[in-house]
Amino acid sequence: MDESIGSTFDRRVWELTARIPAGRVATYAAIARAMGTKGYRAVGGALNRNPHAPTIPCHRVVGSDGRLTGYAGGVDAKRRMLADEGVVFTRSGRVDLRSCGFAFDS
Repeated sequence: MDESIGSTFDRRVWELTARIPAGRVATYAAIARAMGTKGYRAVGGALNRNPHAPTIPCHRVVGSDGRLTGYAGGVDAKRRMLADEGVVFTRSGRVDLRSCGFAFDS
């Protein structure tokens, strides 16, 4: 990853996000916890600035309740991309975090 792009915080968010495999999702809060912070909104900001999509798959990051949140290409595109990867959705349209959630190793 180009060290001249983004802040140290941004690059750490992008590094963690790059670890989320296809068919799985992580939450903004899970990424923040893996970084030792409670700044889940800052995680969202870093993903909004992600210049490496789709190599760094920011579409694989969702709200803590499985809700699809902002995505540069639109939430409908995010849903399609996740569905194409095999992510399971509940009847209410949220990601089924029990079956598709990704946990970062400490």
